[in-house]
Amino acid sequence: MKGERKHRRPESRGPDGDTPARKAIKLSDHRQEQKDEDELLTAADIYFEEGGLQRIHPYFFKFATHAKGRWVGRTILEVFRSEFRDRPPGYYEPAIAQGIIEINNEKVGPSTVVRNGDLVTHFIHRHEPPVTTQPLTIVQETDSGLLIVDKPGSIPVHPSGRYNYNSVVKILEKKHGYRALHPINRLDRLTSGLMLVGLNANVARRMENDLSSHRIQKEYICKVKGVFPTGRIICDQPIRVIAHKLSLNCVDPNEGKPSLTEFELLSVDDDQMHSVVYCRPKTGRTHQIRVHLQFLGYPIANDPLYCNTEVWGDNLGKNGELPLALPPLSELPTPTDTSAAETPAAPSPPPPAPTEEAKPPAGKDKKVNKMAGTTSASLLTDESRATWGPLVSRMESWKTKQELAILVDVPTDADAPRKCDKCSDPFMPDPTPDQLYIWLHAWRYSGPGWSYETKLPAWASGATEHIDRVKYQKESA
Repeated sequence: MKGERKHRRPESRGPDGDTPARKAIKLSDHRQEQKDEDELLTAADIYFEEGGLQRIHPYFFKFATHAKGRWVGRTILEVFRSEFRDRPPGYYEPAIAQGIIEINNEKVGPSTVVRNGDLVTHFIHRHEPPVTTQPLTIVQETDSGLLIVDKPGSIPVHPSGRYNYNSVVKILEKKHGYRALHPINRLDRLTSGLMLVGLNANVARRMENDLSSHRIQKEYICKVKGVFPTGRIICDQPIRVIAHKLSLNCVDPNEGKPSLTEFELLSVDDDQMHSVVYCRPKTGRTHQIRVHLQFLGYPIANDPLYCNTEVWGDNLGKNGELPLALPPLSELPTPTDTSAAETPAAPSPPPPAPTEEAKPPAGKDKKVNKMAGTTSASLLTDESRATWGPLVSRMESWKTKQELAILVDVPTDADAPRKCDKCSDPFMPDPTPDQLYIWLHAWRYSGPGWSYETKLPAWASGATEHIDRVKYQKESA
């Protein structure tokens, strides 16, 4: 493993227990300090390539938040064990003792009581997942401040979850020297292709208005399961979000939002197992192309969400049909040489609901709590839980199974340590090439007076000779 990049962490200060009074720290000051530290780092400090993947040196990253109303009067150890369940319970007491968890930038003891207005800080030792070494390509930069880039699969647009520096925004900042970026269209992490990025707020606002008013035409290429029918195929099934945490969306005629996608067959593989399909979404729902293709019975062939027989059954959600009954998932694997205290056995339940007086302000409850690493809960209402609940539960169980299977696959070579000596997290195996992307590519974007496109990806090379036959022409719109 490469040497660790040092991300500065302030020396712990103050007594080991509570004090009569604690200096209040502004969250804005903390954020500026974090930003100043980040700006000192160069691409050479952050990135390296090894084993055919782009990697990030592990580092300490400071997350901070002011104490919530329901934390006040509880010990710091109790708060972290009950609220932040992304780590095993045994992690938090040593972390407090080492000063990895602080209050108001001071080292405290596990019995320190949290007070109203306290700034709680957690220096998390981050191990970012590796991504492809395929470069993020600059297609063009316009005089008006519009940046057009070609994003490889495996890279998320924004820092989120376990990804920070291995994101489009950070790569553009650190490797290409851009600042104050405003992504206009957002591609899924596993999706490749064209992205529009504003270099100033004005161009971003104008392009977003063009997108929302359908003055920008989006064209995608995908590879689906089976032999897709010929001719122009239109799917106008409404789509709704079923569970934000799982990024799961489905066709729902009753509660879905209007959605429309046009499809046309480009080519069929020699083995008649897969087809390359041209896609033209007229609306912009999350996972719209993926969900509509699943509904039609031709899901993207390597899509882990919507082409998954373990979750959807052999019918794979065709025509919006949910599986009535499926055999139970195979037994969850158990890492044999990792203690139960260090191994997640199942998804943790959400933190306790806030009390009436501690409820967040309107519009704030949808934000992700970055310190906890958790996401918002399912959007299911009481009325729809009976319909969608079993599917959501099955998808949650399947994802847990995959996470535990990864732990089982951690190498046991004596020359390769299984766990980090700073945070005791197990070193995860590298993603396989087919886990880095799905067969969905944002190929071409067109707007008033402009058009940009990328080369077709290797998996769609057989469709090159057919693409001019179907691509969008402004004069015919």
